[in-house]
Amino acid sequence: MPALLSTLLMTLLLLAPDLGARENAVIRVGTSGDYAPFSLALEGDEIVFEGFDIAVARAFAEAHGYELVPKRFRWSNLSQSLEAGRFDIAMSGVTIIPDRSAIGRFSIPVVETGAVVLVREPERHPNLESLNRSTVRIGVNAGGYLERVASARFRKATLLTIPDNAAVLDALSTGNVQAVVSDTAEASLWLGATPGAGQLGPITRDRKAYLVRADRPDLAAQLDRWLLAREADGTLAAVRELYLGASAGPAVATPLTALLAAVDERLSLMPLIAVSKREAGLPLVVPRREAIVLDAAVAAVADAATAAAIAAPPATSLVRAFFRAQIEASKQVQWSALKDPDFVRPDDPPDVGKVLRPALIRIGEKIARLIVALPTGLDPREVRRAASDQLRTPHLTESSQQAIADAIAALSGGATDQ
Repeated sequence: MPALLSTLLMTLLLLAPDLGARENAVIRVGTSGDYAPFSLALEGDEIVFEGFDIAVARAFAEAHGYELVPKRFRWSNLSQSLEAGRFDIAMSGVTIIPDRSAIGRFSIPVVETGAVVLVREPERHPNLESLNRSTVRIGVNAGGYLERVASARFRKATLLTIPDNAAVLDALSTGNVQAVVSDTAEASLWLGATPGAGQLGPITRDRKAYLVRADRPDLAAQLDRWLLAREADGTLAAVRELYLGASAGPAVATPLTALLAAVDERLSLMPLIAVSKREAGLPLVVPRREAIVLDAAVAAVADAATAAAIAAPPATSLVRAFFRAQIEASKQVQWSALKDPDFVRPDDPPDVGKVLRPALIRIGEKIARLIVALPTGLDPREVRRAASDQLRTPHLTESSQQAIADAIAALSGGATDQ
């Protein structure tokens, strides 16, 4: 493994262009060290971190002249640590979820996974329903995304939240719990260490990305450019294969997939915005605000084109049509969420003006960069299929998906499929 890893990283460094290297600059990378295959701390005379995200972090830092400084975090403190400035970017198998989008800048996705349940005795627990009982103990990492999945899916079961993710596997192996919640990337390793255990699921589809501090737009843009290039030349796929094997999944850091993921990230904030507006007595529809958003979008795309040295950015009318489709979809999601009797409203939603609107602006900047990175002449039918697969926000209708897809196809120069 070390020789193969060294060869692979050298290949990455040789292929990676220098996009504004800054000598002696430091990049502090937050990582958990307890989440193989993304981040694993190897104990010795000093702690050494390894894993998929660590390999990517090293290659990115070397390509841009950064000194890489790892900073360990616990999952329950990830958001607080990022906001406090303990590190510049979290690279540790971080799942894109609205709460994190609200406080930072997610990179484009690098891996797709799904939450799964590992059961100690498959014959006694052949399905998910058999686990949702008060007599069943289910272990899960405390403070992470999977704790939310477990809490929502197994409301009757007894959840055991465990601060150290590595100890979750120990709880299953020793029989302290009957099941644990993991994901497709981690589960293949855990199943190998737990003879006789079985897997249920996946029960979700999730994106892993890197979470940059909100006040580092330069770092976020630099990282996205580098990831797009490394996906295009095949080196990201090689790192996935090395660390994730059969669970590596498809290429996701491509312009179209990344753009749809960014739109989906933006839409995922809409239920929070709807609740926050209702509690503050604000209207859901504000035409003046929509006009401001459209003007800002046009300016952001023009700036992105200038930064990417693109002489002719997409036509203003096409940019406006694309963001108008997002606005209409956003309103549709907000209304649908509020009308849904099963929608779980957050007890303390983030403030629209102070938290959520700045988050939308950050995502909008990423969307603008990805618009100018789109290849020309995309097939509208392919874009529609991709949108159907990638736009996963609950309450989003098929018509809203298709309107966004058609606007993307138009941006790329493809004729809208009737």
